[in-house]
Amino acid sequence: FALFLQVTCNCFTISNGEMQDVGVGLYPSMSLLNHSCDPNCVIVFEGYQLLLRSVQEIQIGEELTISYIESLMPTSERQKQLMRQYCFECDCLLCQNQEKVEWEQVLARFQNLLSSNTGHLPDTNIYQLKMLDSAMDACINLESWEEALSYGSRTLGPYSLYYPGFHPLRAVQLMRVGKLQYSQDMFPQALETLKQAYNIMKVTHGTDHSLMQALMEIKEQCEAIMRIQ
Repeated sequence: FALFLQVTCNCFTISNGEMQDVGVGLYPSMSLLNHSCDPNCVIVFEGYQLLLRSVQEIQIGEELTISYIESLMPTSERQKQLMRQYCFECDCLLCQNQEKVEWEQVLARFQNLLSSNTGHLPDTNIYQLKMLDSAMDACINLESWEEALSYGSRTLGPYSLYYPGFHPLRAVQLMRVGKLQYSQDMFPQALETLKQAYNIMKVTHGTDHSLMQALMEIKEQCEAIMRIQ
């Protein structure tokens, strides 16, 4: 089984002149090459002979990289495939930049939809709520904390409607919004929101859960700041 896993992670797909897959092979020295979604080298085959060719100007001492996967995929899909097959997450510049661009595109799409629905759909509308959630996620990934809070705050009322009583999703949403309020120095509001999350999470998660520990930590920080003020 160990040998099978080693082959799975280190073999190369052998292709013909038209880049069609014809088999797999092990090339130990080439297995030392690391991955980049924007590699400075490519691999082509002449029969069973593997040829490593540079496609960018390479500086002395610069690492040689190849792409382990098909690059013609969205960043999220590339990351999933790399994690599934090779057990790592790529942090190359292309991934970092593309991920930001993709989140910007997602946010712009939902901003347009939400603005066009103003006055037409209440935030309790399920599809409107999903858009608010997605817009908040995009803002968080883009580190637009204030805008993320504006969307997140609008979800709390609908969440209390759809997830009444003790529900883990409502607890997590309250915690996320509380952390955003904390980041904006809205300490009294943050503390109240975090307390609500705490009261639900102690039932749904228990006091020993790692998420509960994180919640208690930020709640205590908020309380300490308010005592000083």
